Amino acid sequence: MILCVLLWAHPGQDEALADYEDRVLALMPRHGGRVLNRVRIVDPQDGPTEVQVLEFDAEQGLDTFLADPDRLRWEDVRSGCIDRTEIFRGIGAHV
Repeated sequence: MILCVLLWAHPGQDEALADYEDRVLALMPRHGGRVLNRVRIVDPQDGPTEVQVLEFDAEQGLDTFLADPDRLRWEDVRSGCIDRTEIFRGIGAHV
């Protein structure tokens, strides 16, 4: 399963968002997940602050990642730095 994740930071919280994502994305391998690509937008204006392409071996991996206690203990940090999240499910495309 491939996900495209768009993240918007609260004003002035770009670095905090990146730090939070560094911590939680590091938990993905224990759930069969991996980061395929991660891009921080230089001047987001109205667009997202960060775009991620993630992959999980199965739907259950995403579910266990989202419920991971090590991830959930950072929820206060997340709500303080992330204003909005959009997640799109995709399939791999050959280029």
